[in-house]
Amino acid sequence: MIALATLVEALRANRGLAHKADIADVVHTLGVGNGHTQVPVGDDCAAIPDGNGGYQLLAIEGFINEFVAHDPWFAGWCGVMVNVSDIYAMGGRPTAVVDAAWSRGRDKMRELLEGLAAASRAYGVPVVGGHSNARCDREQLSVAILGHARKLLTSFDARPGDALIAAIDLRGAYRAPYPHWNASTTAPPERLRADLDLLPQLAEAGLCAAAKDISQAGLIGTSMMLLECSGVGATIDVERVPRPADVDLSHWLLSTFPSFGFVLAVPQRHVAEVLARFRERELGCAVIGKCNDGHRLQLRNEHGDQQLAWDFRERSLIGCGPPLKEKPDA
Repeated sequence: MIALATLVEALRANRGLAHKADIADVVHTLGVGNGHTQVPVGDDCAAIPDGNGGYQLLAIEGFINEFVAHDPWFAGWCGVMVNVSDIYAMGGRPTAVVDAAWSRGRDKMRELLEGLAAASRAYGVPVVGGHSNARCDREQLSVAILGHARKLLTSFDARPGDALIAAIDLRGAYRAPYPHWNASTTAPPERLRADLDLLPQLAEAGLCAAAKDISQAGLIGTSMMLLECSGVGATIDVERVPRPADVDLSHWLLSTFPSFGFVLAVPQRHVAEVLARFRERELGCAVIGKCNDGHRLQLRNEHGDQQLAWDFRERSLIGCGPPLKEKPDA
């Protein structure tokens, strides 16, 4: 049985969560949070109405320099992979990517671009342009993506009573020394694409309206961003989260960045259908909790013990949720 107090302490000290908390300052400085713009900010992509009932999707990812320098091929692969995941998390399908890459010479640049090209082929998303500089003093990478959605999944549409579902591809392994759960580089491309296409299919079938892909904030941190944007709370049963048998639960929940991993908020009447669709493709999936009309995240273990992980009335995370009423006096 996991010690919830220890888990919460580790959550609040988590580096990935701290990076997400930095978003709040950016949002405040730009003045784009809390519904101040036509398109809500805080989602995996910007969603721009296309005038025909659908949405153009635009996203960008920058990568930690030490990661790009240590494993340039995989960094290039991730440049496509994580952007593709952002598009599918919004109920869309990717159109094309562009990249900006810097390196200390052509050899490092070649490794990075070979990884980018391999992922482009595997995911069926063309690289259509970008910027390169092989005469820099370090390796750096940023990749942007364009996509399209007929019907959106967002971080702003979880509702009280919705089931929280985690869907993760467990058919992988860590790519040391970073906490990247790689279930993509050795998978058949057709399977990668079909697995991801489940997300827009769920949106278009009206089975789900809220989702987010699991990022370097881990499953719990990603769930927190979804809850904050939607202005809801939840209780998560941590030991119900799908995971490989030999992986430490705390590491899996707080730090692991899976190549295929999503948290969805699903109306109760659609839960069985959503689970069946993921299981049909042999993906790990389970109901891990339930949304409520509070503004707190509670964690619960298999014996029913609970621990408060976060109270959004006391402290926001990314600063993109609706304005909340002050916490009432005790």
